[in-house]
Amino acid sequence: MSQRFHLHLLSDSTGETLENIAKAALVQFDGAEDVVKHFWPMVRSESQLDRILIDIAANPGLVLFTLVNRDIRRKLETRCRVLGLPAVAALDVVSDAMSNMLGQEAKARPGRQHVMDAAYFARVDAVQFTIAHDDGINAQNWEEADIVLTGVSRTSKTPTSIYLANRGYKTANIPIVLESPPPPILFQLKHPIVIGLVTGAERLIQVRRNRLLSLNQSPDTDYVDEEKVRAEVAHARRIFADNGWPVLDVTRRSIEESAAAIINLFNAREMAQAEES
Repeated sequence: MSQRFHLHLLSDSTGETLENIAKAALVQFDGAEDVVKHFWPMVRSESQLDRILIDIAANPGLVLFTLVNRDIRRKLETRCRVLGLPAVAALDVVSDAMSNMLGQEAKARPGRQHVMDAAYFARVDAVQFTIAHDDGINAQNWEEADIVLTGVSRTSKTPTSIYLANRGYKTANIPIVLESPPPPILFQLKHPIVIGLVTGAERLIQVRRNRLLSLNQSPDTDYVDEEKVRAEVAHARRIFADNGWPVLDVTRRSIEESAAAIINLFNAREMAQAEES
């Protein structure tokens, strides 16, 4: 049964982290679709907070916040207590645990996670590399990749690559086409981990049919012929097995789940190589 409620999200930065936390929590509940989100980023003064508190009072609900300024926090928490509303500091438990482990207080700087440090520029570089090496192009640079994804058409190679790039991994993706073998350089790569993406033939046909329909093209082609699709999948699996590449079945995985599994494979390979050296 759907239950309508108000969710107030207050952040002293862009609010991206807070919004992701809220999304991750909401999907755990049935009937939580009817949520009215009130999003308040860049809250850095008490005058801003005063205006927000008027809306919170008019639309009572759950208040989630990531605010490092003690005065602003205290005012929000006090006002929420008066209104009888729960106010949750979304990162406090994690920050406290890290503070105990590291033996130091957290730096109370708004938006600190968005400082343009070396990791930020590494992600930008990874995104640029990944876009420039989508769908099998620029083979001469594949050796510079961290991860190479390969598989037949519509196995989510491109969106998974972009997601990985946003996590800082230079990713190239190469299609496996029955009638056209990939460049020989693919089988000679040393630096990147090459991972084969597979999915069930039935699911693949369904995805391809939907793709053709979205493009207003006829769904009666070899692209969705069951016999040919099964031959494509078998061909790709043989290539993966012959080269000893790890294989990831993406049939029931979201892009995020696939990326997490790929990162685990990447990390396991890095650890194995470190132990060997």
